Amino acid sequence: MARTGLKKPGLRVLVWLGVIIVALTAVLAGGTMAGKASWAPKLALDLEGGTQMILAPKVEGGSDINEEQLNQAVAIIRQRVDGSGVAEAEISTQSGRNVVVSLPGTPSTQTRDLIQASADMNFRPVLLNGAGAAVPEEARAPEDQLPKPTAEPANSSDTNWITPEIYRQFEALDCDNPSQDKQERSDPAKPLVTCEPASGTNPAIKYILGPVEVKGSNIVTSSFQLQQGAQGAVTNEWAVNIQFDDEGTAKFKEVTERLNQFYVAAGGESGTDPKAQFAIVLDDQVISAPRSLAVITDGRPQITGGFTEQTAKALSDQLRFGALPISFEIQSEQQISATLGGEQLRMGLLAGMIGLLLVVVYSLFQYRALGFVTIASLVVAGILTYLAIAILGWTENYRLSLAGVAGIIVAIGQTADSFIVYFERIRDELREGRGLVSAVENGWKRAKRTVLASKAVNLLAALVLYFVAVGNVRGFAFTLGLTAIADLIVVFMFTHPTLQLLARTRFFGEGHRFSGLDPKRLGAVPLYRGAGRLRTPEDRPAVAVRAKNAGAAAEAERRMTIAERRQAQKQEQLAGSSKSAAKENK
Repeated sequence: MARTGLKKPGLRVLVWLGVIIVALTAVLAGGTMAGKASWAPKLALDLEGGTQMILAPKVEGGSDINEEQLNQAVAIIRQRVDGSGVAEAEISTQSGRNVVVSLPGTPSTQTRDLIQASADMNFRPVLLNGAGAAVPEEARAPEDQLPKPTAEPANSSDTNWITPEIYRQFEALDCDNPSQDKQERSDPAKPLVTCEPASGTNPAIKYILGPVEVKGSNIVTSSFQLQQGAQGAVTNEWAVNIQFDDEGTAKFKEVTERLNQFYVAAGGESGTDPKAQFAIVLDDQVISAPRSLAVITDGRPQITGGFTEQTAKALSDQLRFGALPISFEIQSEQQISATLGGEQLRMGLLAGMIGLLLVVVYSLFQYRALGFVTIASLVVAGILTYLAIAILGWTENYRLSLAGVAGIIVAIGQTADSFIVYFERIRDELREGRGLVSAVENGWKRAKRTVLASKAVNLLAALVLYFVAVGNVRGFAFTLGLTAIADLIVVFMFTHPTLQLLARTRFFGEGHRFSGLDPKRLGAVPLYRGAGRLRTPEDRPAVAVRAKNAGAAAEAERRMTIAERRQAQKQEQLAGSSKSAAKENK
């Protein structure tokens, strides 16, 4: 009997949906038992409150910081905070002098130290590079194939720096998920395993770098401009220029002499030896890794290679200001309450409950018992969304803001739209004379395309809004996209399979007046005409006669299909022709 039950259409899919929900619940329960997760979603600064720190930037030597340097300092802090996994942080300037950092909850000592530390820029030679993804464990090098240093390293480009431990770290590094691989400030005298994040169409790259050879503090200035050709003509290619001080000029000349040897030995432009590259590293992260094409003796190197004006300016700013030894002193630190408070959250949730109640009332009024399928689908969608948000809060430190709550509330109506489209398709099939089982399958084929197109538009809008917006608007876009995915899962794995099962019950199959499929309300009497039989034009007068009121008759005529109208016209024309022929015979 159990094997027969699983063969019922829709039952197997419902079982798989149950397995997914149980698995997600088990994952969250495991994290909660381990003390790393919580059943409640993490809340953002506007709902939970947190810590506000006012930082005073300091430049070594006691010089004042200008507005441009302050803006760069804010960018550096934002990069550090985002990289440490703190979500929904607010970073701004105050009085053109200080930096205000507001973090949800209580920041850890590591996060606090990271914010205060001065920017650390340096130049390291590249020893090895590779694709950014982590190497699967089964594909990693066996012990007997690991690099084995044969002598003490002679210089920073010597591959003897690559020990088995360093190579294992390189294989395990996953630059596609950098938050999982954050490192403490590195030792400049030792090699570094790090990432160059993905940018535009360029994928993430990971590196093994040698010890520091030139410090960022040796940079006097940097600029960007259109590149000049061999004859002095200006091209359409952007370039970044660096100027070193005397100490940096001497060191950089020594470095480029060595790197250029690797470049020539690898075949020049056609070569691919990574040891011909030097990496510009800011806060232990590679921001650029150009090849040394020549020996630079004047301390004025130029970096080229596919820059746009925006990317050239960004790199120039990072070189000019990232090299400044700016540190930050915490002037004040205090706990702040939720900026919007519990009252606003309660009002938002009340608005959501009212919207949900209106959807429930409408569904029951319009679809009777069929409306309970809508209610159950919304409940399942809510469970999936809640579990996803709670798990993302644990694994990705995602925090739910009031804007995110608004996205969930808006999604209630969008989710209900999917069910309404499906139900109306089924009703249309019933009005054409099909049986309920056939109407469910044919209605699904027609509704599925509409639902997929609708959710594709929702997801596209959410993605565009997420990547072009800033602040809490991104929270709205994120939950809007998340609920769209949950809606698709529910429609495909719950709503349709449930209707497949209900179509085989007596209550729905016979069109009970409380089922939402009442033949009189649909203008489809009799509801089912048997296999292969459709309503004929003669059925329509019977519909009007048997209707209890004029409204039902009008509804029946309004719902008449185009095919039925054409067939009726044809019958009337044939009847008219028969009468004319009879008169002529007389």
